[in-house]
Amino acid sequence: MHLQAWPGDTFETYGRWFSVPTELIIDSNPHVEEGLRPGQTVAIPGYAPIDTWEALADRLSLPTKVLRRLPGAMAVINGTAPLPKRISSPVVRSVRPYDFAALMEDITALVCHYPFVRQRTIGHSVLGLPLVELQIGRGPVRVHMNGSFHANEWITTAVIMALIDEYARALVNDDELAGHRVLDYYRKVTLSVVPMVNPDGVNLVLNGPPEEEPHRSEVVCINGGSLDFSQWKANIRGVDLNNQFPSNWEIEQARKPPKAPAPRDFPGFAPLTEPEAKAMAALAESGDFAMVVAFHTQGKEIYWGYEGFEPPEAEATVQAMAEASGYQAVRYIDSHAGYRDWFIQTWKRRGYTVELGEGVNPLPLSQFARIYRDSLGLFLAALKMA
Repeated sequence: MHLQAWPGDTFETYGRWFSVPTELIIDSNPHVEEGLRPGQTVAIPGYAPIDTWEALADRLSLPTKVLRRLPGAMAVINGTAPLPKRISSPVVRSVRPYDFAALMEDITALVCHYPFVRQRTIGHSVLGLPLVELQIGRGPVRVHMNGSFHANEWITTAVIMALIDEYARALVNDDELAGHRVLDYYRKVTLSVVPMVNPDGVNLVLNGPPEEEPHRSEVVCINGGSLDFSQWKANIRGVDLNNQFPSNWEIEQARKPPKAPAPRDFPGFAPLTEPEAKAMAALAESGDFAMVVAFHTQGKEIYWGYEGFEPPEAEATVQAMAEASGYQAVRYIDSHAGYRDWFIQTWKRRGYTVELGEGVNPLPLSQFARIYRDSLGLFLAALKMA
């Protein structure tokens, strides 16, 4: 919601009026650099307008014709009544087949209602779709989370977006969330999130092959002529993005089939050949992250070590995450060339791969509620331990 500043207005005044933490209002208005000036438009997070006579009449339990007879009512432009309504329910619609269009629709709603959530593009997919990063918080500790490295694990993006939505709503209300006062985390942590690393692959799994050639013909050929892409993990060129990082990539490439583009597991002909992997590497190199958490499916496990490069504090953090989620902490697995592996090896900092849910990928939406419950505890534990 937006309002117009009057003489004498301050962000602190708006915080009292709307019961919103002042720093969230300040962070929602980066265009205001040296104090409010009369006439400036100010964004208030956590509110939406009541924008029709019918909606306003329903809230007041009055007939619409009564409202139209109130003094000054005809001054309301085009029959709308832009009065504020506090947001008390999710603005993100996560429980649906979560393709790139669904993601962008929810990002638009999230940034509109919570303008302290910052959005930027860190790169593009093979087919030119933006890789969107969201940032929340003003703290010195930088934490990164991501989802949908693998195409048929798209439910991870839906879960991440629901987590951000609930986090933002709790921030605006200065509420506790599962026993955590999240405004403390906003002040301590700057959270970076790339909800969908592999948008081309997710669209392929959910919507079928693209219209663009030669990508359509090539991806059908890689899939053995089948139009069933439900088991596809790779990007649109048949490269597994989570096998693309230079942490013993040569071992992974040498010991495992396939040796050519495939629906899953092909690490490419060299590390960091794919634009999506390059963008994620560049983000890590510039981000100075204290910790990264990559969401995958499935197994209800948290992988947290790599070749002994993990720092001593990594164990306490993973134990807190495991206790909050009910997931099992697993230190080492026989795998290389993953994003988490590379992060731990390169920076000697904490990195975690979270395997959400259980069963066979792609996990059904019927698991969403349970996965979300477990993920919320894990998400908050990660912020607490950052």
